[in-house]
Amino acid sequence: MSTWRNASLAVTAAALLALTTACGQEKGTESPAGQNVGNASPAGQGAGNGYGSDSGYGSDSGYGSDGAEGSATGKQAGRLAVWDSKKLGKVLTDSEGFTLYRFDKDTASPPKSNCEGDCAKIWPVVPAGNVTAAPGVDPSLIGKVARSDGTQQLTVAGWPMYRYAKDTAPGDANGQGVGGTWFASAPDGKKAAVNADGPAGAEPAELAGLSVRKDPKLGEIVVDKRGMTVYRFKKDVAWPMKSACTGACLSKWPVVAPLAKKDVEGVTTKGFVTFNRPDGIKQQAIDCWPIYTFSGDVKPGDTNGQGVGGTWYAVSPDAKLVGAPK
Repeated sequence: MSTWRNASLAVTAAALLALTTACGQEKGTESPAGQNVGNASPAGQGAGNGYGSDSGYGSDSGYGSDGAEGSATGKQAGRLAVWDSKKLGKVLTDSEGFTLYRFDKDTASPPKSNCEGDCAKIWPVVPAGNVTAAPGVDPSLIGKVARSDGTQQLTVAGWPMYRYAKDTAPGDANGQGVGGTWFASAPDGKKAAVNADGPAGAEPAELAGLSVRKDPKLGEIVVDKRGMTVYRFKKDVAWPMKSACTGACLSKWPVVAPLAKKDVEGVTTKGFVTFNRPDGIKQQAIDCWPIYTFSGDVKPGDTNGQGVGGTWYAVSPDAKLVGAPK
């Protein structure tokens, strides 16, 4: 019994020392007394992505029936956006980056939804509300249709729009192809498809989980696997690691999910740890700084989050703030 206890204490001490070295001593600080270093763990080691991104939700009914249920009344979509997916092409999303879907059993002319009852719990409808078109998308494609319960649902080129209950993070597209009838929507209401508006046979570039892009104004900055700019928040703390972006803040600044070191190109892997946030979300950190993307960036190359509030800045390959006042 004593031997087992001593071994357990030794393993715990080794883990504590490794984390302190990664996010404490390298910064010239010491672990404060009582600091719960269990809030961070080496990235890629049992962290998972924390977002329920498992797949395989097909069903004979054509809308999935694996027990996932959401609210039949979805939240407002706000200003729509578009992101380029390597697998799906240009995908229409809401203002928070969640994928919008269309249903083959619906009709666009005239617009009509055939997803009711249990279907609408798994595929929450997108309310018409105060929706505005994505930048570069024809506003005349945005419309609405009256549902059987009297509510108004958003349509794009006549097709009713939905979210998927199993998409729990911006960029998820777990509903793609479910039942052979559900598909991510392109900006023009058609089914999303790679190179739908580009040269036939052209293959989009495949990016690492984190890599470097040369921005004409900012210089070298870090981007995620979609080519979207990565940011840091000046109000965060690297050690003891703490994020000041909580609650509604995360809808505008989604966290970068944990990555493996082998999925990084040209970006520092010093202090490359998973931050286990108090809200239960797992977040990637580089040089012990939590990192994010910005919902206001609608396509690769956008840097609309740069300097927002004087607290948000793009990240350099060595994890420094780009362009922040000294």
